[in-house]
Amino acid sequence: MRTDNKFFTLRTRLEEITMKKNGMKKTLRSAFLLTLTFALACAFSGVAFAEGETVQTASNGLGLIAAALSTGIAGIGAGIAVGAGAPAAIGALTEDPKSFGKSLIFVALGEGIALYGMLVSILILSKI
Repeated sequence: MRTDNKFFTLRTRLEEITMKKNGMKKTLRSAFLLTLTFALACAFSGVAFAEGETVQTASNGLGLIAAALSTGIAGIGAGIAVGAGAPAAIGALTEDPKSFGKSLIFVALGEGIALYGMLVSILILSKI
């Protein structure tokens, strides 16, 4: 009788695990279908909200190129600056932990270049 009880308990536990896995599969399937529906709705909403043809002139194209170049070149420059300044700041911190503020300023100056490039591109895009 006792072995039947253990078998019944084990069988019940296995059924619970199976139900949890099936429930998880159903949940994942529902989440996937919801995400797919949302993605398709977003993909085709541009067609529904199209106002008409916009005139693309050379000035619009050149403005977009200028915005892209200002962000891209500033990002490359910031990467070079941080790539040179961050290892030096880490080395200075290992020798003297009190130099954290000075080190942080030099790294932040390098990252500021990218922010200025982003600001310039936002200003260019607002004028288009």
